[in-house]
Amino acid sequence: MKNIDSWKSRKHSINQPREKTAQEWREKAPDTFEFTVKAWQVITHPASSPTYRRVSIMGEKDNFGFFRPTKEVFNAFETTARIARILRARIIIFQTPAMFNPTHEHVENMKDFFSSIKKEFVYVWESRGWLSDDVKDICEELHLIDGTDPFRRLPVTEKTYFRLHGSPPGKHMYSYAYTDADLEKILTFCKDDTYVLFNTMTMGEDALRFQTLLKPYPKK
Repeated sequence: MKNIDSWKSRKHSINQPREKTAQEWREKAPDTFEFTVKAWQVITHPASSPTYRRVSIMGEKDNFGFFRPTKEVFNAFETTARIARILRARIIIFQTPAMFNPTHEHVENMKDFFSSIKKEFVYVWESRGWLSDDVKDICEELHLIDGTDPFRRLPVTEKTYFRLHGSPPGKHMYSYAYTDADLEKILTFCKDDTYVLFNTMTMGEDALRFQTLLKPYPKK
């Protein structure tokens, strides 16, 4: 079975929902609906990132982001984990910015972080600008799934989580509407347990069109 995921808004990348809101989402969704959760940016992005402009977060901002071994980062993960538990989510996605490059410090931060948290969830890492071999080494060592856009780079892990952000390839990020040929191409990348997230202005429409290409979901 393939899994289709789409959001009407990207506000989830800026702040975490309230626990009450998450509980309402879970109660309104069918029992068979699977949520996935994107980790709070306090874990992955430094306070200088533009996504912090509309948010006021307590703590030492120099301690934010890049998986730093700080109280602020680990508290942010516990907040993310609580939301994931309420939603009964199996997967948490960590999207790192382009400035999170493969330096020794960043690699060690990742190792410290993922060795310190419980293996309670499946963890997906969406990198920016890393070489495939480096991503493969990190994912194998830390038991992560490679989250990638297959139009830009094919995944290096057996399990796959695709995040589709725009023109394949091209510069029309987020404003791109996938063609029928694009959707057929995406299908060729998918395995039996592939997750596909459309993250563009037409994400809902594209996800529904893509779903028509899939085999019917098994009855439960």
